[in-house]
Amino acid sequence: MGERTPHLDATARGGWIGITARHTRADLIRSLIEGVSYSQRDCLGIIEKLGVPITSVRVSGGGARSPFWRQLLANILGKPVVTLETQEGSAYGAALLALVGTGEYTSVPEVCHRAIRAVATVEPEADQAGAYAERHSIYQSLYPALQPFYRSVATM
Repeated sequence: MGERTPHLDATARGGWIGITARHTRADLIRSLIEGVSYSQRDCLGIIEKLGVPITSVRVSGGGARSPFWRQLLANILGKPVVTLETQEGSAYGAALLALVGTGEYTSVPEVCHRAIRAVATVEPEADQAGAYAERHSIYQSLYPALQPFYRSVATM
């Protein structure tokens, strides 16, 4: 389906680099989760480059139910990952904005303070965060290296 952030490229495709016969199904599944988490790190980097200070990341919904993914995300992002009480991220956020829009609350910070509750926090593990930071630079080098091939394989 391509990539949208940080590369606006509908022809981008996924793949495995360095796969060998010793890799298992579990390795491949883990690598998919790592790839999605690295993409989230790229998105976080864009926000930080805009000057927005990020001290933690909040999660809700499907992936947030996985202790493994929450820890992996904390390690890859290098930020605490906070699980929220509600599991309805987007819809809940839209409802909170509607409450401000209707005048029920005077501001977004006010409604967020009243309605959003953290239930757990996962801290990054320093040794793992360091290892993932090194691997992230490899991940970032792959898109420009593979990009010339995407258009030809997108039609396959």
